Amino acid sequence: MYAPMGIMVSGDAAATAQKLIESEWIYRLSIVSNLVGQVCFIFLVFALNRLLEDVNPKQAKLMVTLVIIAVPIAFINTLNLVAAQLFVSRVDFLNVFEVDKLNALSMVFLKLYEHGILIVQIFWGLWLLPFGFLIIKSQFIPRVIGILLIVGCFAYLLASFIGLLWPAYNQIASSILMLPISIGEFSIVFWLLITGVKTTNGELASTV
Repeated sequence: MYAPMGIMVSGDAAATAQKLIESEWIYRLSIVSNLVGQVCFIFLVFALNRLLEDVNPKQAKLMVTLVIIAVPIAFINTLNLVAAQLFVSRVDFLNVFEVDKLNALSMVFLKLYEHGILIVQIFWGLWLLPFGFLIIKSQFIPRVIGILLIVGCFAYLLASFIGLLWPAYNQIASSILMLPISIGEFSIVFWLLITGVKTTNGELASTV
């Protein structure tokens, strides 16, 4: 998500295209890592569903549904990155277009990717709401983590709507709201990795 944004030079399509060409390998790696991350997201939510479905089956299903909606949007949005790279690749069939126009088109698709992130962020936030409630009700994961995830949900939503309604403040809002988003998500990651979830007989429960 961050590598393509770092390539963009505001208001300068030619400079952006040059940076994209110079960073082609990193750029392609960001596309692949983006897709791999989304696939892992699917397996993650099914593992969490298995762990938490007994707490509240309806909320667990809602959590899974919101992720399943988010992943295709993220996949489709990644096509914008592919298109942006294609326009600066100087392949033969694009020779009918002027270089400046190709650079401008590449910039357009990078901007579309940026706006696509704002849209998919809505679902990245919404799935944290049932996830947070499930943790609060679970009694085997600290409730404070669930509260932090719910706070992260509304931080994601606020960041998305600010970016869509007031684009000039998008970068500032994202920087400020990244803290509440990160605290909740990293808290559950580290808690599960370090502490884990134990069954009533004291053995570590499997979520795989």
